[in-house]
Amino acid sequence: MGFRDLLADAEVVAETTSCIHEIFDYSKNLNNCPLLFESIKEAHGHRAALNLLDRGLLCKALGIADSELIDILAEAMANPIPTREVEGAKVLQCNMDVDLTCLPIPHHHREDKGRYMSASIIIAEYKGTRNVSFHRQLVLSRNEMAARLVPRHLRTMVDEARIAGDEVNIAIINGPDPLVLLAAAMSFDENLDELTVASALHQKLRGSPLPVVRLENGIFVPADAEYVMQARITTRDAEEGPYVDITGTVDDIRMEPMIEVDSISHAKNPIMHVLIPGFGEHRALMGLPRAPTIKAAVSKVVDCHDVFLTEGGCGWLSSVVAINPQEKGDGIKAIHAALAGHRSMKQVTIVNPDIDITNPVAVEWAMMTRWQPDTDTVILSDQKGSSLDPSRNEDGTTAKVGFDATLGPGISGKEYHSVL
Repeated sequence: MGFRDLLADAEVVAETTSCIHEIFDYSKNLNNCPLLFESIKEAHGHRAALNLLDRGLLCKALGIADSELIDILAEAMANPIPTREVEGAKVLQCNMDVDLTCLPIPHHHREDKGRYMSASIIIAEYKGTRNVSFHRQLVLSRNEMAARLVPRHLRTMVDEARIAGDEVNIAIINGPDPLVLLAAAMSFDENLDELTVASALHQKLRGSPLPVVRLENGIFVPADAEYVMQARITTRDAEEGPYVDITGTVDDIRMEPMIEVDSISHAKNPIMHVLIPGFGEHRALMGLPRAPTIKAAVSKVVDCHDVFLTEGGCGWLSSVVAINPQEKGDGIKAIHAALAGHRSMKQVTIVNPDIDITNPVAVEWAMMTRWQPDTDTVILSDQKGSSLDPSRNEDGTTAKVGFDATLGPGISGKEYHSVL
């Protein structure tokens, strides 16, 4: 399985469609179902696809149960393995002139500054350290972009390089195996190489380590991706933003590092993965890699069954956690553990395993039939908030809340169960 296998259920759009707002409008009118655009006005010979990744569609494509996914992700995080270098690569089948304006890079929201690559990942190497991560990239010209680098590993790498007057060699990847996308969306306290996590996922679900190929600039990239750009993060900055972020609110204009693209290669008859910021696919990519961290934290205090970061919480700020309570107070323990396990989260609801945690109606039913506001609610004040939360206080703090909507231990589902 690779990126194109996600297209099995996509609706094909044959009519010529513009990157400028029309992909967005078409998707919104069809309730953001999986779509493959066969003819792009600005990008002859290139196709575009979106709305391909959510928990259900991904698990279906992988042939696993929904409840298995986060345990598989957690295992790969804990046991990364080296990649497998290969000679030939699908992603290097065709070369094109460096002209970003001839690619199906969309301008989705009218509020956005312009055409953004939001589904592409950056692989960077500097002084023997590698980082793989998502960063939105605004097209400035035929060969230049500005990338929003939040203060995480890549930003630290770039800041270190700039002190020395160095540029950072990178590769920009679009349309790799979705396992690579999941690994790239992960964040770690230590500088763990995300490609080795993707390789562990590939070994588990494909039967072999992740195949990679070495580019001329020394960067190893997934061999079976749709597009690869050899590029450099320069010592120059450019204005980036505004941009509609994951919360559906408009992010600020900032001075951000400029990228210069040196070459572009792609697979035959390529398909560019595009992503609408703030919609379901964006939220799934944000939330899925955080679920194993939350489950691991909750599992230290109570038997944890499953975790789901909700769409209403933008795949980041709110979750539902299913536990098997063994004694009184386990739900409250789970609240504190979940909030500690993902410190950007501001709300968590704890339920029993009989509740479909992906179904907001079922979760509300559990709240209304199993939760007492005065005894089953935890409110924490003066907590560190997420930078993605537009309601946080000026000093970056917020309040957080947890709801224990579980039945106590010893009450069987036969006498008291969800009928939803």
